[in-house]
Amino acid sequence: MNPELKFESVNKLFEKSFRDNWNRPALSNYQGGTFTYGELATKIELLHMGFERCGLRKGDKVAICGRNQANWAVALLATMTYGAVAVPILHEFKAGNIHYLVNHSEAKALFVDSVVWENLSEDEMPGLSVIIGLGDLKYIYSTSQKMQAIRDGIFRAFLQKHPGRLHPEDLNYYEDSSEELALINYTSGTSGFSKGVMIPYRALYANIYAAKFIAEPQMDNTSNMVAMLPSAHMYGMMFELLFEMTIGAHTHFLTRVPSPKIILKAFQDIHPAVIIAVPLIIEKVYKMQLKPVLDRTKTFRYIPILGQAIEYKIKSELVKAFGGEFEEVILGGAAFNPEVEGFLHHIHFPYTTGYGMTECAPLLTYEKWSKLPKGSCGKAIPGCELRVDSPDPRNVPGEIQVRGMNVFLGYYRNEEETAKCFTEDGWFRTGDMGVIDKQGYVYLRGRIKCMILGPNGQNIYPEELEAVINNVSYVVDSLVIEDNGGLTALIYPDFPQGTNDGMNNEQLLERLKAEIPEVNKLLPAYAQIKAVEFMPEDFERTPKRSIKRYLYQRNK
Repeated sequence: MNPELKFESVNKLFEKSFRDNWNRPALSNYQGGTFTYGELATKIELLHMGFERCGLRKGDKVAICGRNQANWAVALLATMTYGAVAVPILHEFKAGNIHYLVNHSEAKALFVDSVVWENLSEDEMPGLSVIIGLGDLKYIYSTSQKMQAIRDGIFRAFLQKHPGRLHPEDLNYYEDSSEELALINYTSGTSGFSKGVMIPYRALYANIYAAKFIAEPQMDNTSNMVAMLPSAHMYGMMFELLFEMTIGAHTHFLTRVPSPKIILKAFQDIHPAVIIAVPLIIEKVYKMQLKPVLDRTKTFRYIPILGQAIEYKIKSELVKAFGGEFEEVILGGAAFNPEVEGFLHHIHFPYTTGYGMTECAPLLTYEKWSKLPKGSCGKAIPGCELRVDSPDPRNVPGEIQVRGMNVFLGYYRNEEETAKCFTEDGWFRTGDMGVIDKQGYVYLRGRIKCMILGPNGQNIYPEELEAVINNVSYVVDSLVIEDNGGLTALIYPDFPQGTNDGMNNEQLLERLKAEIPEVNKLLPAYAQIKAVEFMPEDFERTPKRSIKRYLYQRNK
């Protein structure tokens, strides 16, 4: 445990930031409205008064289910600063799953998007006392028959308590403690089973503390952030919202589906100080915009001066495409394609790859881009210790295990799963395989559950094979599975690009089949692809855009 890392109340950090930045912009919907920290505090105060009138108590659960938007952030911050426990739920979940998670979390209140609410039923969630629309923060359902009285009473009480308007000195948010439960975050990973991760305030503080030193001097109260990851997911919630609110920065929510075109347009308009992203976004930009240029200039890039000029131009254009004012791109949430990583590293593009998971709120490792060794995901953040369960942790991959201030309390109402994921001496089992070098840099190898045992006992990490396959032209994504003792590659082809290049679907598939022998030349003898199958449509994915692997396993 880092001796310098001493817990401070997270809600009191918000309180100070709101006061200090009262008239500065806090939250925006991209190409929509903006409100200041003072206006954010006013919305929070009105919700606090509504919570009181609905009988919500400190420690009660409040579920939040909706697309990314400024009012999503208002709901989360109002819940935390009131002293209730926030339960973010991914709005992509089906109605039955949302009903189940609201009930499982024992939520008393629900903030919900109108589109999501259309498919829900209050009768399926009998524990709720109140339902509030995220679009306008109006009360749309209550077990009380006095809805109108509650709504009217809030505004009367506000005007009585704060004649004219709310002032910075009026703020007095709930003071949280280190071990206190802040969030229950339901995972939606590749294994298919949602578990309620209990995040204490100390884990939030550890991540905010780490981000503060990561961001300095990159971010301050003049900085802009583009929020394009799911807010209900810990990665986006922490580093696109919660941290920014503690330093007075301005978060812009992309309220539409964040396609590469929309994302790049937003970067041009907003000029973010730091970019938080998953590797898939960078890989798509690389494949769509950079790889064609690299293929055309391949011969010239071997000429020293000309090659350097071409690479400098490519780097400049890429930096410009991402807004031109960022200090670095921070990637996490999935493995990074080695070819893309290698090229970006070669041209000194300012990117870095971190490692995290929901159970650590989410960060475990980080290193600044200028110091990060190729292939690594950084070193342990302050307050976090890592070890590898291996006889030779520097050379032989083993399970990465963690303990520290950022580690969760356990899974909500699931003592059996909680017991399974901790060692006898109290370290959290991440389920990830990797090594740690003598400088403390972590190198991931894959998930334990995904690992395939080769014919002679070799450990095969399918993620490494998929990275090679994904470099093949006209491959959007791939998944390697064990199939009757051999390895089969499931490939989702880029049918539109094939059509643009004059191939029909049959010709495209034949071309891809012909590439497999070339792929195998790059793979070890014990990890050869024996068969290939083509997917007619994209893989089922999590909100982080990872493939839901469990849907495609056969004889594991």
